[in-house]
Amino acid sequence: MNRKDFIQRSTLAGIGLTLPLGAWLSSCTETPSKEHSSEFKKLTYDLLKNWCDGLIKTQIMDTEDPKIHGMFKCPACNKVHGRMMDAVYPLLAMAKYTGEQKYLDSGIAVMEWAQNVTLPSGAWSNDLNPKSWNGITVFGAISLAEALHYHGDLLDDQRRKNWTDRLARAADFIYKKFPTMDVTNVNYGATTIYALNLIGKILNKPEYLTRSKELAESIKTYFTAPNNFLYGEIKPSAHKLSAKGLPGVDLGYNVEESLNNIVLYAVHENDTELLDLLDKSLSTHLEFMLPDGGWDNGWGTRMFKWTYWGSRTCDGSQPALVLMANRNPALGTAAVKYTELLKRCTNNGLLHGGIHYVSHWIKPCIHHTFAHTKPLAHLLDNWDNLPKIDTTVPLPRSTADGIKHYKEIDTSLFARGDWRGTVTAYDAIYKDGHYRQATGGAISLLYHNKVGLLLAASMAKYELVESLNQQPNPGEDFPFTPRVETVHKDKWYSNIFDRAANISSVDTDGKIRIDAQCQLKNDENEAVEETASEFSLTYHCSESALQILANTNQKITSETAFVLPIISPTGEAVTQVNPKEITVQKPKGLVRITSSVPLKISEIPKERIFNMVPGAEAIPIMAFFENNENTVSITIEVS
Repeated sequence: MNRKDFIQRSTLAGIGLTLPLGAWLSSCTETPSKEHSSEFKKLTYDLLKNWCDGLIKTQIMDTEDPKIHGMFKCPACNKVHGRMMDAVYPLLAMAKYTGEQKYLDSGIAVMEWAQNVTLPSGAWSNDLNPKSWNGITVFGAISLAEALHYHGDLLDDQRRKNWTDRLARAADFIYKKFPTMDVTNVNYGATTIYALNLIGKILNKPEYLTRSKELAESIKTYFTAPNNFLYGEIKPSAHKLSAKGLPGVDLGYNVEESLNNIVLYAVHENDTELLDLLDKSLSTHLEFMLPDGGWDNGWGTRMFKWTYWGSRTCDGSQPALVLMANRNPALGTAAVKYTELLKRCTNNGLLHGGIHYVSHWIKPCIHHTFAHTKPLAHLLDNWDNLPKIDTTVPLPRSTADGIKHYKEIDTSLFARGDWRGTVTAYDAIYKDGHYRQATGGAISLLYHNKVGLLLAASMAKYELVESLNQQPNPGEDFPFTPRVETVHKDKWYSNIFDRAANISSVDTDGKIRIDAQCQLKNDENEAVEETASEFSLTYHCSESALQILANTNQKITSETAFVLPIISPTGEAVTQVNPKEITVQKPKGLVRITSSVPLKISEIPKERIFNMVPGAEAIPIMAFFENNENTVSITIEVS
């Protein structure tokens, strides 16, 4: 296609003009005008364009070498991310929106590069190793299908035929790979529902539509009672239960991948039973969104990929939030807040894996960007049929007050005044029997409406559970989960390894109280001996302050401390006012930490420590139990 024809075709198409599949979005109660949600549309378009430009900056164009031509070179990882061809859809979309040839050239090049990860089965592999995980084919197939469906008219006839044939091979693999919902983690079965529905209509394959409907019926049994969490993010079986009898739930994967694809199917097919169930489930998940659009997932089974805005290799939360906003307008508020957070975490055209990457000089993995471009393109291509999106209705956690316990994850959310927090004793383990996410009665997150995030859990020990999908942690591995800890006979023990801890709560006289009973254990689930192991943790929350009490009735014979890593980027002023008081000056307020014992900041090589989970910097504050004292009291206030 010459440039003149390309520009004419792009201009005629314009943003949002698509060829709808059947009664696409037929469950919307009204058809909004063309100009609805203009501010959110501009935010979505500008961010997508910024990301596409950022991707192009990393792209290698060398037509003489097909092994690298079209490849995005990751700024952070010394590896090739095989899923990069997922960007074909957003790049073609941007080509049509702008009429600029560079986006079309980039989309074609990255799609052609995917020959390097193409397998004889029709699958794509997750990296250059042909034996690496190939289930990710379902994500690439959706992107290719949407590229062909919405923007295939930008391609010459031969390339469009080649790509359609390639889609058919990938779809055949998916159809064989995921015959039932429980082949592997629930996110794959959930995504296959939409993939086979979409591709079945594009390729006129009735058997794909039948399988899609069967999987959609099956997924209806994967929601918990009474709160309708989607479960199944656990191995070796999606139905595995923990010692407490709890299922495997990961908020990040649910809101950024699984629920999106189920919603797309349900809206497309107007499956009212499934839509009602999704409405309830999304309402529960929405209770875990922070007022700034962050997702509270320190307790999730796959939190090793938690980035505060979501999960590192998922697509993004917007489709589910936007498409269901006609039922629950607060989901529209969430879509805006979430997208604004993604924008704040973007630098030089690339989405960074956390809120403090830039201040700690951490390079971004390219995976975050090429994955999260896709839902933005989908929204723009369907804009005229979307519900109106604004921030009129507040997020649940913006107006929350009191305590809510979610028994399926043994986790409590609390709110009083400007304080928002989470305490968890969730014990479901993702894969190998060792603890990773927050548990043990720990406070896994603390947020204040005035100054933002103050506490956020990390993995107890940072591990590359998915080495191709995580970045190494820079410097010392210092866990961010607030905790009691001791080192005895060269072994580290803490309550954050205690999967048998229990929590309870009351709310009286304006003060919330959450109690946790726990033991100090090591990563082999062994309790410490010859020094205090049994501790009670009490969290008091009033409008004015959060108080943490750590107490034991046993004799402490080894150095024991309460560790409080305060989230704070490099540059915020930290002052040791006196031995028992430290202040942190944030842009919109002063955080004051006081204690019954001296507070010490651990020696660190830089101004702050950094943890990849959730991609933040912190001040490592230690409060040691003193001789003959079995209680440490810490109070956090904001002025």
